[in-house]
Amino acid sequence: MTSLEISTSSASWTTLASHRLWLLQQADALFSFFERESLNPLGGFHDLDDQGRPLAPGAVPGNFAGRQIHVTTRMVHCFSIAHLLGRPGADTLVDHGMAFLWNGHRDATNGGYFWGVGYDGPTNDTKQAYGHAFVLLAAASAKVAGHPDADRLLTDVSTVLSEKFWEDSHGAVAEEFTRDWKPFDSYRGQNSNMHLTEALMAAFEATGDSTYLTMAERIADLIIRRHSAAAGWRLPEHFTSDWKLDRDYSGDPMFRPYGTTPGHSLEWARLLLQLWELGGRKLDWLPDAARNLFGQATADGWDTARGGFYYTLEWDGSARIKDRYWWPCCEAIGAASMLNAIDGNQAYEDWYRRIWSFCATRFIDRRNGGWHAQLDDELKPNAGPFYGKPDIYHALQACLIPLLPTTGSITRGLSTVSIQL
Repeated sequence: MTSLEISTSSASWTTLASHRLWLLQQADALFSFFERESLNPLGGFHDLDDQGRPLAPGAVPGNFAGRQIHVTTRMVHCFSIAHLLGRPGADTLVDHGMAFLWNGHRDATNGGYFWGVGYDGPTNDTKQAYGHAFVLLAAASAKVAGHPDADRLLTDVSTVLSEKFWEDSHGAVAEEFTRDWKPFDSYRGQNSNMHLTEALMAAFEATGDSTYLTMAERIADLIIRRHSAAAGWRLPEHFTSDWKLDRDYSGDPMFRPYGTTPGHSLEWARLLLQLWELGGRKLDWLPDAARNLFGQATADGWDTARGGFYYTLEWDGSARIKDRYWWPCCEAIGAASMLNAIDGNQAYEDWYRRIWSFCATRFIDRRNGGWHAQLDDELKPNAGPFYGKPDIYHALQACLIPLLPTTGSITRGLSTVSIQL
């Protein structure tokens, strides 16, 4: 038995009180790390360095100072979860983030939300579907947590998404606009639509409005049932304005890299199961698609020699960017736990244990706190395009999804049941 072959037993790890306690301890450590110095007294949140201190200006080559919308919104989402868990002080961070979304990121003149905001105005004034998806998620999570401004934010961003981004003829959203809502380019991407699917499901849970669920089902149908199935369950990322695959596209290395990204297949696997549950299990193609996505991504993307998922793949499934990022492992944990809970297949239990053991030994930073964002092909921490400790969202969800029912999101689960050890 090699170090990457995790021995099995009759009991699923998620049924063991000791493992469930360990997951809660990891979530607590993440909250403690990010609540310590993330709050920026001038609005929004600091990006953090490896030690958890505010990342110094210029530390990220070519980038403006932080306060990007995905950071603000994810902090609202995650600390809404913390509030639902009964964590004292979490409400302060949610209040702070909600205020900055409305008073900092929101374009009071033209509507919508700026991607990046400096101290003298926007540093990136584009209106991006990816960012607006996370505004919707933050608003939905804050609503479940009982924040008084959540309905205002939820109504506003839902209107913007419906009137500016949604393309009903395709059943998905356009990608990006200028400040005054001129089309930025003809690019269409699955990544922003994937995260919008997550947010739409959260909004449906928070409001009961089936419009959100219908939109989520249409996005999944376009990207997964049509495009991913046709590609042999590898996930196409980049498209033209009429949703034809653009195999040659290569854009931002963090959000739009060339080729396929197995982490997104793993993320979709979990989201499809959640969509199946929320829709009353009526779309029977969803669980089969989740199994196929998970199977292809683990077959192609996992390094059987050293462990971890390669960041990107060539179209034949071979490794392109061999760095290992933390977030694909996090998404694989969530997917494996949900597939195992629904199917009871030992293979998913084995994957769950294998990936958590890799994360525990390679990504969790026991010296400084938080998780390392990326490793090189020798599994040593490195940087570029991620720097410092950029995100709580993926790791936190990996800790909490296995503790809750498969019937909804984390916020829905925490609002309806108590976590049992």
